[in-house]
Amino acid sequence: MELFDVYLLYDITPVKGKDVYIFDKEDNNYLDMYGGHAVISIGHSHPAYVNGIANQVKKLGFYSNSIKNPLQKELADKLEEVSGVKDYQLFLCNSGAEANENALKVASFQTGKDRVIYFEKAFHGRTSGVVAVTDNKKVQAAYNQHHKTTKLAFEDSRALEEELKKGDVAAVIFEVIQGVGGLDEAASEFYKKTAELSKKYGALLIADEVQSGYGRTGDFFAFQKHGIRPDLISIAKGMGNGFPIGGVLIDKNIEAKPGMLGTTFGGNHLACAAGIAVLDVIQKKNLMQNAKELFDFVKAEAANIPEIKNVKGRGLMIGLEFDFEIAGLRKELLYKHQIFTGASANKNLLRILPPLTIQKQHFKAYFKALKIALK
Repeated sequence: MELFDVYLLYDITPVKGKDVYIFDKEDNNYLDMYGGHAVISIGHSHPAYVNGIANQVKKLGFYSNSIKNPLQKELADKLEEVSGVKDYQLFLCNSGAEANENALKVASFQTGKDRVIYFEKAFHGRTSGVVAVTDNKKVQAAYNQHHKTTKLAFEDSRALEEELKKGDVAAVIFEVIQGVGGLDEAASEFYKKTAELSKKYGALLIADEVQSGYGRTGDFFAFQKHGIRPDLISIAKGMGNGFPIGGVLIDKNIEAKPGMLGTTFGGNHLACAAGIAVLDVIQKKNLMQNAKELFDFVKAEAANIPEIKNVKGRGLMIGLEFDFEIAGLRKELLYKHQIFTGASANKNLLRILPPLTIQKQHFKAYFKALKIALK
C-alpha cells in the first residue's frame, strides 16, 4: 500500500536522537535547531523521559477514561506548580488541534454562542473547527468553511470591539506569538484590551500556547508576560517531548458536565508518564532561565551578521528575518552543514525552535555554519 503523499520530504532518515542531535541511518549527526516543530522540549531520548515511559509501560500502558488514573491528577498538580498558573482545571487530549477544538467547544457550551474571532496569520490546527480559524485557505476544504468565524487584523482593538458588540461571539482565540505565521507578537496593551473586551461582551478568551508554551519563551506560558488571564489555555507540542499529548486548561468557574468532552486516548498512562517527566526536567534543569539567557546571546550574535535584518520571538522561539527568501539557505544548512531549521508563512524568516536543553556552544556552531552558508 502506498502512503498518502501529502508531505514534502527531505531525503534524510533519522533513526535515533540524543539531546540536541539526531542521527541518520548512516550515523551522520545533525544539530536539531527545530525540535520537530517545537515538540522536543527536554532533548531527544532524555534518560528521565525514557525511564518514565519504560517504567510505566511495564505496569500499565493504557486503559480508557472510564476508570480512575491517578497519573492525570499528578500531571495536573505538577503543571500548576511549574507553570505558576492557579485555579484552572485540566482536560487531557492528544494534540494541539484537538486541544483547540475542545477549547472552542467549551467556549460555545459556556456562552451559548457560535461565532469565533481569530486573527490574520493565525494557525490553530488542521481539524474541522480549528482549520476554520487558521489563516490559510490552502488547508481549508469546502466542508471547513461553514463555521461562523471572523478574521481580524492583529492589534486592531477597534474592529475587535465592533465585532464583539454584535453579541454572538463565543470566543476570541489567539497565539501570543504566532508560530507558523512568522513570530509576530503584539504589544501588551493589545492583549490586555482583548481580555477586557472579551469579558465585557461575554466571549471567552482562548490563548493558544501549543507552540509557545512549556517554557519555550522563557516564561512557562507566553501570555504571562502580558499580565492577562485567559479563560482557556491550549497546550500540546513540548508537553510530551514527542509522545502525543495535549490539553486544555479551563478556568475553575467553568463547570464540567459529564459527557461534554471526551477522548479515547487522551490522558492515557503513558502520555501522563511522559508529561510528568517533561515537567520534572524543565523544573530541575531550570530550562526556562536557559531559554531567556540564550535569546540574549542569539540577539548579540545576530547583530554581527548584516544579512539578518530582524530577530523576532522570545526565548527559544526565534525567527531570524532576512531580506531574501530562505528556502535555499535552509537546504544549504541541512545538506552541507547538517543543521535542521524551520520555515514559516514569512518566506524570509528562518525559524529556530531547538530543544530547551540546547547550550551556547551549539548556537556558536550554528552561527559559524550560517556565516559560511551566507557566503
